[in-house]
Amino acid sequence: MNPAVLIYRSDLLPPSETFVAAQAHALRRFSPCFAGLRLVPAGLPLDPCETVVLTRNDNLSDKLRRRLYFHTGIAPQFVRALRLRRPALLHAHFAIDAAAALPLQAQLNIPLIVTLHGYDATSTDHALRRSAPGRVYLRRKAELRARARFFVCVSEHIRRQALERGVPEAKLRVLPIGVDLNFFMPDPLRSRSLDPVVLFVGRLVEKKGCAHLISTMSQVEARYPTAKLLIVGDGPLLDPLRAQARESLRNCTFLGSQPPGVVRDLMYRASLLAAPSIIAASGDSEGLPITLCEAQAIGLPIAGFRGPGVSEAVVENETALLVSPGDERALAEAISGLLADPALAGRLAAAGRRRAEAHFSLEAQTARLEDLYTEALE
Repeated sequence: MNPAVLIYRSDLLPPSETFVAAQAHALRRFSPCFAGLRLVPAGLPLDPCETVVLTRNDNLSDKLRRRLYFHTGIAPQFVRALRLRRPALLHAHFAIDAAAALPLQAQLNIPLIVTLHGYDATSTDHALRRSAPGRVYLRRKAELRARARFFVCVSEHIRRQALERGVPEAKLRVLPIGVDLNFFMPDPLRSRSLDPVVLFVGRLVEKKGCAHLISTMSQVEARYPTAKLLIVGDGPLLDPLRAQARESLRNCTFLGSQPPGVVRDLMYRASLLAAPSIIAASGDSEGLPITLCEAQAIGLPIAGFRGPGVSEAVVENETALLVSPGDERALAEAISGLLADPALAGRLAAAGRRRAEAHFSLEAQTARLEDLYTEALE
């Protein structure tokens, strides 16, 4: 029987975090068990047989149990349920969640690995103090750095940020999360939409830059009156972005969060993927946008802003057209250039697939992760 690894996320699992579930289910030498404090309403579906949570409801009693654990680490029934799984290792996603999981790691007495994805390595302490989990993390971060066996960084940018913030260099490993190349793959039988379709996929938060894309698309519509903008995702900026789109665009549709199969179908339909990511006022920046890896795997050209994370996911002028962050006129030119030149779009698409095969195979990247698991156990 394969040794069990606890895949920890305090909230299991937001719809945008398909990459966490995909990586867990790609494990071959270890068996995953998802562990967390609660199930997210309308979150990603998880098999109850491989999931252990502290609470299953949002009533007052459960809220108090979560708060008690969060601040004291006291949750005896939760710990007993996890011990029954006989875990060999604890793998926490995001440093903030890893800090919350430290009491579990201590009581289970197993090695801890932490994956740093983005905001948890780039946000300022001032920004993190705005939330209770952030404050707990700041109190425990020295302990976390001492007790974690490895910090897995999804990009070199995240490694540099973690190093600047005091994470020991010897504990840092760069390992992008891959994508399923058999699921996200070119399909010659699928045809693009007759009208130009620009696709955006991501959380509706500041760093994703969707406001810049909406402003950009008003310029694209001036050249291509039938152009459509499809926005996939949810988040705190949904209402202001909808208002902005109503005022400035003729054809923009907000589709909300969608499962991977729908995202893939939209990628088949789209003319290109837009990646207008920026550095947020809080310092939050991209780690390695998984959507860009999926788009390349499927053979979808990309236009966006160059910057942290994005410039590691794609190759400028080879798999994507990138312009200076915030330059909406240049982004409009890049998008219009791809719409006007099918041969250029085709070259970027083919190169994207080759890049995905070489660098972002879920199977290969997860095998490397399992090597780290083994090293941690040794």
